[in-house]
Amino acid sequence: MFDNEKRAFVAISSEKEVCLVPKMANRHGLITGATGTGKTVTLQTLAETFSEMGVPVFASDVKGDLSGVAAVGGNKESVTQRVESYKLADKGFRFQAFPVQFWDVFGEQGAPIRATVADMGPLLLSRLLSLNDTQSAVLTIIFKIAKDESLEIIDLKDLQKLLEYVGNNANRYTTGYGNISTASIGAIQRGLIALEHDGADSFFGEPNLNIDDLIQTVGEKGVINVLASDKLMNSPRVYTTFLMWLMTKLFEVMPEVGDPDKPKLVFFFDEAHLLFTDAPKALLEKIEQVVRLIRSKGIGIYFISQTPADIPDSVLGQLGNRVQHALRAYTPKDQKAVKVAAQTFRANPKFDTEQAISDLGTGEALVSFLDEKGRPNMVERAYILPPESQIGPLDVAARTQMTQSSLLYRHYAQAVDRESAYEILTERLQGVLSEKEQAAQAKEQAAQAKAQAQAQKEAERAQREQAKIDQKNAAENKRFWSKMATTVVAPIAKQLLNAFLKKK
Repeated sequence: MFDNEKRAFVAISSEKEVCLVPKMANRHGLITGATGTGKTVTLQTLAETFSEMGVPVFASDVKGDLSGVAAVGGNKESVTQRVESYKLADKGFRFQAFPVQFWDVFGEQGAPIRATVADMGPLLLSRLLSLNDTQSAVLTIIFKIAKDESLEIIDLKDLQKLLEYVGNNANRYTTGYGNISTASIGAIQRGLIALEHDGADSFFGEPNLNIDDLIQTVGEKGVINVLASDKLMNSPRVYTTFLMWLMTKLFEVMPEVGDPDKPKLVFFFDEAHLLFTDAPKALLEKIEQVVRLIRSKGIGIYFISQTPADIPDSVLGQLGNRVQHALRAYTPKDQKAVKVAAQTFRANPKFDTEQAISDLGTGEALVSFLDEKGRPNMVERAYILPPESQIGPLDVAARTQMTQSSLLYRHYAQAVDRESAYEILTERLQGVLSEKEQAAQAKEQAAQAKAQAQAQKEAERAQREQAKIDQKNAAENKRFWSKMATTVVAPIAKQLLNAFLKKK
C-alpha cells in the first residue's frame, strides 16, 4: 500500500510497519525462499504496491498465478483473517483489481511480444543457440556482413538464408572478415532448427515490441504487464534469453533520469537462477553492466530465486532491497545456503538471522529495504502484506476477454513479413542460378556446335579416305586389266592371227 507519507507499506511485524522508500526502489531487489514459502504472493504484493505508486511493472508469470492481479481479491480466508488481525483496513487496505496488460510470446494468453533477430544481437543469440566461442565469432561475422550489405535480419528465415548465402560464398568474405568455416555455419543452422522446434520462431518478427507500450498508466495506477511464461519455461534458455533481451532493450532505449522520486518501471525476473546457469563470461559481464547502470534510467530490477547463492556476487552486491522467505536446512548444503543468505542482511540484535530463516512460516519473511540515504536497514522479521487483488489465476474466459479487447493485442496480433534478407538473397540467388543456367545453356550449345563441326570434319575425312581408296582401286583395276591384256589376251590374239594367215 502507498500511504500518505509517500512510503510503500509492504510488510508488518509485531512492532512496526516495514516500508519501501520509492526513491530507493530503483536500487534493485531480491526475493528468495524455498518453493511454497510465498515468493509469488510477495511478488504480487510488490507489483500492486508499485502500481499504486503510479509505477508500471513487468513481471513474468511462471506458474500462471499472477494473472489474478486483474481481479478483486478477498478470495482466500487466510487473507481476510490477516487483514482483520492486523487491522489493515484502518491503514487503507482494500480489496481491488489492478490495471493489467497480458503478454505472451506465443500470442495465446496475451498480446504477442516480438523482436527482430538483429535486435537480439549475436551475443544473446549465441547463448540461445548454445554456440561455442568459434561458432559465436562466425555468427558475429554474419551479423557484420548483413549490416555492411544492408540486409535486414528480421526473422529466423532471414538468418537461415543469410547463412546459406555466406556459406556458398565463403571465399568471397574470408579476406575481409576472417575465416568462415563450413562446420560453424552448419552448427548455427542446426541450432536454428532446434530453436524453431522449441517454438522460438514465434518470438522473432515484426511488429517488434515498442518499449513505451510497457510504460503505461491507467488513472493514477501503473499498468502491471504480465508475461505468460508457463509454456515458455519449457525452454529455460529461451525464457531467460528473452528476459535478458528485454532488460537490455530497456537499458538501451530508456533515457538517463538520475535518481527519480520513484522508478519509471520495475522489472521482476522470476526463476532468475536460470539466467546465470552456464552463462558465458561475456554474457555475465553484460548482465552486470545492465544491472549496474540501468538504475540511473529509473528502472528497478527484482530477481526472484531460491537462495542468494543463485546470483553471482557481482550482481548480488547491487540488489539493495531484500525479502528472504524460509529456507529448509536439512543437509550440509542447505545449511550452507542458509548461512550465506543470513550474511547478506544487516544483522538485527533482537534475533538470530540464520535461525530465523529456517523458522519462518508461509507468508513470513526477513525484510531489509534501503533507507532514504541508500543504506540497508536492519533486517526485520515480518509478514508480507496480503495482495489486494485475487490470489491465484484469473478465470480463462475473463483473461481471454481482457486480452482480446486490448488495443495492444489488436496492434501486435498480426505478424508483418516485409522484404528483408530472405527475399533479397532469394532473388539474388535466383539471379545467380539464372546466370548459371544461361552459361550452362551456352556451354551446351557450344559443345553441340563443336560436336557437329567435329562430325562434319570426320565425315569429310572419311570422304577423302574413301576417295583415296576408290582411286587406288581404280588404279589397281587398270593395272590388272593391262596385265591381263599383255599376258593373256595378246598371246591369244597372236595365235588367232597366225592361224588366220595360215589358212590363207
